[in-house]
Amino acid sequence: MVLLLEGTMTITPRATTATSSQAQFFDYASAANPLQQGLISTIPYRSFSASFFDQAGTALQPLDLSADLHCEGPATGPSLCGNFIRLDQGSLRTHADATSQLFFVARGHGQTEACGQVFHWSEGDTFVLPAGGEAIHISDTHAGLYWVHDAPLLRYLGVSTVKPVFEPCFYSHEDARAQLDAIASNPRGANANRVSVLLGNNAFPQTRTVTHTLWAMLGILPAGQVQRPHRHQSIALDFAVACQPGCYTMIGTELDENGMIRKGHREDWAAGAAFVTPPGYWHSHHNESGADAYVLPIQDAGLHTYLRTLDIAFSNRGRADLSNTP
Repeated sequence: MVLLLEGTMTITPRATTATSSQAQFFDYASAANPLQQGLISTIPYRSFSASFFDQAGTALQPLDLSADLHCEGPATGPSLCGNFIRLDQGSLRTHADATSQLFFVARGHGQTEACGQVFHWSEGDTFVLPAGGEAIHISDTHAGLYWVHDAPLLRYLGVSTVKPVFEPCFYSHEDARAQLDAIASNPRGANANRVSVLLGNNAFPQTRTVTHTLWAMLGILPAGQVQRPHRHQSIALDFAVACQPGCYTMIGTELDENGMIRKGHREDWAAGAAFVTPPGYWHSHHNESGADAYVLPIQDAGLHTYLRTLDIAFSNRGRADLSNTP
């Protein structure tokens, strides 16, 4: 028998195509939660010392956890890569096949040439670059930058950037601090779980994030205060902007009867250091020093917000059974 299709093409039936050699079949129980089954690695607790910024010479240090994540590196998380940049009276060129790049000035001053623009920056400033944002960073003194981009996400998807979807954007330290101070002085804001200012971009009115994949927040942790546990499904690459000994984050998967973290991992802050908060883990911030502290978490929450998967939650006193180990 011959099957007639439109035009002159004909198809003669033959033996059914055999299952491909790479095809596999799994029962639901063995494959529905690869993390629980140990098939995919957990994101580890990890901190990265600020001592890199004190050394001599211009250099770049990827905060690479790809060996733990079993993925192509460098990568600090499945979708993000953090980096320390040190400029010692010199220049350094950076480029990432990424949709979004965020630079935070950890110390010093200098300038960055990128996307046909020149940004003059000093300590505390933040700027973001879109796809194709090759940059040259220059300082005539000793300066440091914290650089986060989403190249690991694109590598996993097997794609390269096609076009920028936002313009380069600069956030001055003075304006960010002024907004943060206004929030902190407002009685409603001062009593919130997080006293912070989110960096947004008018290109993303739905997510209100710094780029379509990245989320960034400048937060204050007042002296003597505790910011109670919360969790979200985005990874956080936290950068300690300013702090004194006695500031730390507790991270864990279980809460006690008071809504605080049980059997947690303590991550002590040090100014200029970065640390990883895994997605889905409860975390609380504590300031037992005598001075206010500031932290800059950078997350892939722009992407999660758009996908409706961020699932942010806050602990409540008296709720003991709130653990949800990822």
